[in-house]
Amino acid sequence: MSSDFGIYIHTPWCKSRCPYCAFNVFTSGADYSRWKSGLFSAWENTAPHFEGLAHSLYFGGGTPSLAPAHVLGTLIQRLPLAENAEVTVEVNPGSIDADGLRALLDIGVNRLSLGVQTFNTQHAKTLGRGHTVRQTRKLLSQVSRLGFDSWSMDLMFCLPRQTLSELNDDLSVLLDYSPPHVSLYGLTIEPNTPFDTAQQRGLLHLPEADTWRGMYDLIVDRLTQAGRDRYEVSNFSRPGHRAVQNESVWRGGFYAGLGPGAHGYLPQGSRTVGKANLEAWFADPHPILTPQSPAEAAADLILSTLRHIDGLCTLRLQKQTGFTLCESTVENLQTHRLITVGDGRIRLCHDAFAVSDGVVRRLIDTLISG
Repeated sequence: MSSDFGIYIHTPWCKSRCPYCAFNVFTSGADYSRWKSGLFSAWENTAPHFEGLAHSLYFGGGTPSLAPAHVLGTLIQRLPLAENAEVTVEVNPGSIDADGLRALLDIGVNRLSLGVQTFNTQHAKTLGRGHTVRQTRKLLSQVSRLGFDSWSMDLMFCLPRQTLSELNDDLSVLLDYSPPHVSLYGLTIEPNTPFDTAQQRGLLHLPEADTWRGMYDLIVDRLTQAGRDRYEVSNFSRPGHRAVQNESVWRGGFYAGLGPGAHGYLPQGSRTVGKANLEAWFADPHPILTPQSPAEAAADLILSTLRHIDGLCTLRLQKQTGFTLCESTVENLQTHRLITVGDGRIRLCHDAFAVSDGVVRRLIDTLISG
């Protein structure tokens, strides 16, 4: 049992599917009444694994801002949230107007995550976004006036044929709106997406690895200089504006995952996943329990926590999974100034955040059992 947990709710509907998207989303068949009922049933099934009140509730997607506010409000009212719980809704430009944003405030939403991605018109078209740059600017102007406790802006980089100068322009516009929190994502090509097909046919060209690194370094420099501290590989915030739900996950925290295809992590160490097929989920919305082997749990803990500035607690790794890190691997990574070791934790060095995936893989590949 645990009183320190979050709740993630997956909203599976979008107006259109972006060609790079591999999430579990649907562009038709939205039935928010059945969805709400299924979520309550899923929570009743999951609730015995948790105790106390949730520190956060996160509506992800999909496009949660398409959902009627009264539906989201009922969920907020009936789920066990702490008094000052963070309640986040992901919002895409063009999916909501000023009245809709005020309605979110009225039902208790105190944080927004805005799917901006780019301010460049041509790159927005390439990404197949279901909105225009003009709609993006309008949304940002509305949000900045309405008084949400906090809000975040998503921006993508390493886009097809994107230049460093274009990314710098995107960052300048972003900072003009003064977001308290920023999440940056390098575009990756996911299997079985239209972008994957286009790349295989030679129709899609992403910037080279050196350009990716230059873009990431530019992002870190500009956001840090603007007072947004990096607290996770891709996330930056002003003091007091870190994402409660997501930061808990990056610290290896527990959370209930509710909705079609939603993932969760239970206090006893098992993962859960909701059925991805919409009709199958409607018929049985209870999350499916997926126990982890000790090796899987160890890899999971390293992957989730090393990306955060607090790093990996080696004692927790041993107690929770029975695995320890290979000393020679740790020493080698120290020698190459990729990690630091101290206070029972392993942390990424400043320049290692850009190559965190490689550091994580080295540690996982040399784990020692027992």
